[in-house]
Amino acid sequence: MKFELGRCLLRERLLQAGLTAEQLARALRYKPERLSDYMDNKRVMPLKTAISIADTLGCEAKELYELLPDAPVPAKRSDV
Repeated sequence: MKFELGRCLLRERLLQAGLTAEQLARALRYKPERLSDYMDNKRVMPLKTAISIADTLGCEAKELYELLPDAPVPAKRSDV
């Protein structure tokens, strides 16, 4: 099944892990502004970043975003 990314769930995952964005940024040596951009949906995390963040927070990378099923395109019918 194909998915579209919804909103970033990093803020919620940080709360569950009991960490702040600043602590996560320090642990991964990222700029806090970069994490803020992800949480505010201004940027999409690259896969490598998502894997690193998920590993640090103890979740799966796919749990960092809402996953919205992509609407299937109806098949064309040929009237013969």
